[in-house]
Amino acid sequence: MIAAIVFAVLIPLLIAYCYKNAYSRPPNFPPGPPSLPVYGAFWIVLAHGFNDLASAFRKLGEKYNTNIIGLFMGPVPTVVVNDSKLIKEVLNREELDGRMDIILFRLRSYWKKLGIFFTDGYFWHVQRRFSLRYLRDYGFGRRDHTLESVMEGEIKEMLDLRTGGPKYPAEKEIVKGDLVYMPYFFSVPFINGMVQVLSRSTLPRSEYHALWALSRGTVLFQRSSTDMGGALSLTPWLKDVLPNYSGYKPLVKGNQYLLDFYRTLVEDTLKTHDETYDRHFLDMYFTKMKQEMKEADRTTYSVDQLVLTCTDYTFPAASAVEFVLAMLVERLLLQPEIQDKIHEEIDRVVGRDRLPTLDDRVNMPYLEACIREQMRVDTVVPLGVPHRAMTDTKIGSYDVPEVIKSFTSKLKSRFEHKLIFSSVT
Repeated sequence: MIAAIVFAVLIPLLIAYCYKNAYSRPPNFPPGPPSLPVYGAFWIVLAHGFNDLASAFRKLGEKYNTNIIGLFMGPVPTVVVNDSKLIKEVLNREELDGRMDIILFRLRSYWKKLGIFFTDGYFWHVQRRFSLRYLRDYGFGRRDHTLESVMEGEIKEMLDLRTGGPKYPAEKEIVKGDLVYMPYFFSVPFINGMVQVLSRSTLPRSEYHALWALSRGTVLFQRSSTDMGGALSLTPWLKDVLPNYSGYKPLVKGNQYLLDFYRTLVEDTLKTHDETYDRHFLDMYFTKMKQEMKEADRTTYSVDQLVLTCTDYTFPAASAVEFVLAMLVERLLLQPEIQDKIHEEIDRVVGRDRLPTLDDRVNMPYLEACIREQMRVDTVVPLGVPHRAMTDTKIGSYDVPEVIKSFTSKLKSRFEHKLIFSSVT
């Protein structure tokens, strides 16, 4: 009897609390969906587009008649911007340049805040400035004839794998007769190119299996979560209750390939480091790290940080680039008329007796337009990296409280001026 009375009293109170919580929002917060217990609007977003979160947010924007959506992801107030001008503004504002501290980012970096992609503040400024300054000396972000020569050799090996067939056991998983395993067929040149930038060396063809394993691990990590981080990021305790279903174990497994690969490379290189002579970027980092350890009480430089720096800069090369190319191949198979136009331009500009170089780029506008359109239509990360407001601010006409999470989403925008491309086609 008492239990029934307690139950009868608690249920209405619980319903009232959930209803109030569902529509409780910060002052002048953007319009958006209500919040459910524990996960906020997470499941509502998934219901609008489980496999296409960018489209889900576009639908929510249309539903609430806004290009700035306000919602809660778990307990965290979140803003999604779906307007070109506002996206540019948000991405260029320093107070919105923070990163969320979530389990997804911690598990990939020895449970610390390390690396470049998911750090912020003073630590991020120091590490990003140093890495970009000296990686440029070895071809990162600018032309470098040594790197171009290395990439040409890697592409020749890739083509030989297709035309000449496999030479090593791991290659038999990539090329089987007339079948080519996408996207991993494209992985090696880009990963080895990044290894060249970091260490002025590459893995020989007999060791390509390590690069394919690294690429598979990177893809496994990406596929085990979502652009929003997934339920695991909102309720980290799922890693102990449902380690497989929550994606925790696949995330750890996929990330470990990257950590192990670069941990081995960094530690082997450190053994031969000479402070009087820097052979490559890794040596430059070691020299700076040892100098700071001698002179400073605290430092942002460490072996763990270097491993995560290498991992962060390799991540796009190990997944995004080859996915773009694989999806481009798929579209060319479905649209052979586009394939014919690309083929004609390559034959006319490059011919069949050599590989193309960056000098040919200016003379191949149709191919570049196709690649750029592919990146626009099949965007690999349509929501971008989530940002964090580091102080109270405004986005558009709305107030944004500190520690808010923000996503930017602008996918498959309509382009009204089709005639501009008529001379290219």
